Amino acid sequence: MRTVGVIVEYNPFHNGHRHHLEESVRATGADAVVAVMSGHFLQRGEPALMDKWARAETALRGGCDLVIELPVAYATSAAEWFAYGAVGLLDATGVVDCFCFGSESGDIDALRRIAELAADEPADLRGRIAEGLSAGLSFPDAYSAALRFCLAARGDSEAAAFPLEQPNNTLGLHYLIAWRRLGSRMEPHTIRRVQAGYHDADAPAGSIASATALRRLIFGRGRPEAIASYVPPVTLDVLRREWEAGRAPVGWPALKEQLFHLLVRLGAEELAGYRDIGEGLEHRIRRALPALERLEVDELIGLLKTKRYTRTRLQRALTAVLLGIRKDDWRPAALREGLAYIRVLGFTPKGQELLKRMRKAAKLPVLLSAAGGEGAGLGGAGARYLELDARATGVYALAAGAADPRALLRDYYEPPIIVRSS
Repeated sequence: MRTVGVIVEYNPFHNGHRHHLEESVRATGADAVVAVMSGHFLQRGEPALMDKWARAETALRGGCDLVIELPVAYATSAAEWFAYGAVGLLDATGVVDCFCFGSESGDIDALRRIAELAADEPADLRGRIAEGLSAGLSFPDAYSAALRFCLAARGDSEAAAFPLEQPNNTLGLHYLIAWRRLGSRMEPHTIRRVQAGYHDADAPAGSIASATALRRLIFGRGRPEAIASYVPPVTLDVLRREWEAGRAPVGWPALKEQLFHLLVRLGAEELAGYRDIGEGLEHRIRRALPALERLEVDELIGLLKTKRYTRTRLQRALTAVLLGIRKDDWRPAALREGLAYIRVLGFTPKGQELLKRMRKAAKLPVLLSAAGGEGAGLGGAGARYLELDARATGVYALAAGAADPRALLRDYYEPPIIVRSS
């Protein structure tokens, strides 16, 4: 069974995602799809609209066969470690033959050439990055400029002109860097992104809009039907069910009380111990505390935001505080060691066949719940990351208004979702 891997958030699963799945299967000749999906918190540091089990259900009913969770330590990281965790997990299943991602360019050859240079980190590339940082450039700008210079110096003018500033191209590059560093045998493929851009905030005419635009519609209009023309029926079905049960949509307002309680309680030195907080951000947060009584989380982010502290960085920093992700959890050594388990969120009958193959082929223990971590003998960063996943569930359940304390421990007893048909 030829199997393609995809890296997703599905927040929510929309028609553009369905197109990507269909095209990934077509382009790779795959018979089955494995999705590695972020859990309750996402790469830009935001909470997901619906919990990970609901979103896994939309993935399975929408065309995926097996959904595994990207641990929250990777899922809320910048592109390098988000990509490393996701590609590493697909490779570790032992059953994924190829992986396919969306990009603005659709040019896998140019991306592969850039990734070869970036993954090897030659001295001239490191030197150019340092020069850019010294000149006051942000790291992404310094990194892109250094890559362009080094590619041009090597005579690859096509790759040097590649539009790295486009978000899916950037993420695709990091997938390929991770793929090269892992020495994976999976074949990489890319599909050109159609219509709406990754961060487009407005929903255009037609049937495809960005997830950003759809979330804006949902929160703005306050009803699931606001996105009906942009999502498959399964998404609307699941969103309505979660909405009526009071479990969705979840956004920053629902997390305000938990987050602000922590910000008030923690001193500057304690704040500085959390991932993504540094360069004086801890003092900037403390100076904002007198205003918390009249602020929403989005307004706090706006108050803290500067050229150095972008909205995405601030969201990741606040998420780190909320979930207890410390700098020690985010060291490169820990992140490399932390790929220690494969957590299954759900599967179809075809996915069940893949799981049977994974019992022999997987490079890591396959867990059907967090309770399996102890039996798998997890230790070190792996055990810590599984603990953070479970903590994320508790934080998210409180935000979603869970009345039953058992919902806070759902990771330990919830079995994978089984979808028999779409």
